[in-house]
Amino acid sequence: MEAENTYKKRIADDLLSLQLEAAGYVVVEGAKWCGKTTTALQQARSVLFLDDPEKQEDYRRLVTTNISSLLEGAVPRLLDEWQRFPQLWDACRFAVDRRSAEGQFILTGSAQPAQTDKISHTGTGRAAWLRMRPMSLYESGESNGAVSLEELFYNPLKGVKANELRLEDICYLICRGGWPKALGKSERAALKQAYNYVDAVAQYDIRDVDGTRRSEETTRMLLRSFARHQASQASFSTIAADISANEKEKISDQTVASYIKALQKMFVIEDMAAWNPNLRSKAALRTADTHYFVDPSIATAALGIGPRDLMKDLNTLGLLFEAMAVRDLRVYAEAIDGRVYHYRDSNNLECDSVVHLRNGHYGLVEIKLGGEYLIAEGAKNLLLLEKKIDTNKMYAPSFKMILTAVGEYAYQREDGVYVVPIGCLKP
Repeated sequence: MEAENTYKKRIADDLLSLQLEAAGYVVVEGAKWCGKTTTALQQARSVLFLDDPEKQEDYRRLVTTNISSLLEGAVPRLLDEWQRFPQLWDACRFAVDRRSAEGQFILTGSAQPAQTDKISHTGTGRAAWLRMRPMSLYESGESNGAVSLEELFYNPLKGVKANELRLEDICYLICRGGWPKALGKSERAALKQAYNYVDAVAQYDIRDVDGTRRSEETTRMLLRSFARHQASQASFSTIAADISANEKEKISDQTVASYIKALQKMFVIEDMAAWNPNLRSKAALRTADTHYFVDPSIATAALGIGPRDLMKDLNTLGLLFEAMAVRDLRVYAEAIDGRVYHYRDSNNLECDSVVHLRNGHYGLVEIKLGGEYLIAEGAKNLLLLEKKIDTNKMYAPSFKMILTAVGEYAYQREDGVYVVPIGCLKP
């Protein structure tokens, strides 16, 4: 964990504070190493580390004989890796009811509980959830934050904003990822973080997630294939065929589904749901999820490639930049009460991301490396999709944006479409 005086502020800090005010206990979930515990410790007044190997037997005994004793301490009380003892869920709910107070507990977990049969209550009315992801470029300090995503919903972009990131920087940041422990390290050490993460997932973590024995080699094959299908809607059978064609052994559709489900429970994979707008046309909407790792560095580490490889392969770079852009959009959308979706219809009209707020407002986003041709192509798609939306039944888009990897400035085109380099964006 980072020392308190070196803690780098996270967007989740304010969200956690708000949820503690609103709910009896807050579940902070997300991939290992993304900073959940460190963030929770900034606001917790007492803590119980449930993965402490020296106290496992004590905790196991207390869970069955005196579980309320584990909840004693100054509040908010942090229960770290709570999913190891799922009975704590009902205990927290009961304690919140008896105390009749908000902000009692923070539950952090890097996987969903394997034994949900030990949970008898949903937590409705007492619990709140907060999803944490690896750091966005604004949180890690690489984005200058000149353009606010929230502001674009309500006011036009004024003037131009300078961008400092170049293509070489983007390639490095994709491979380094948003892991807090990578910040401040040498380039070689920082890049090693993602490799260590993939090794831990394949060798150990996937075996613990739901009690099912899984193969390290099969996990690695699945991670490589999933990396090759980033930003696609590939089916389980397509991924199975890809593994059979590119790896040394074959795998069934059912095995692919099982491994992907396990990786989703560990928050390694976070697919994107389809957007379902009201359309003027009768085009059928495609509802398959789009595939993404929670951080693009998982894909580069699984494939064994680095920044120099990406510079030589612009097609792969484009797909993995999209994965990084989606990560950042998700982090920023979470901060403004929004979610991120994708759009695709039967006419093959696509929109990479739709940032949709709870109040019904939304923005359309195409993700491109940059360059005049790609930007023009993206703007054409956005304008075509805008015309298809039935604004008698829903709002018109608040903005249309091309989110780019490179470009000297953020600005508004004559057709009204914004062009914003990722190095300028913040919530």
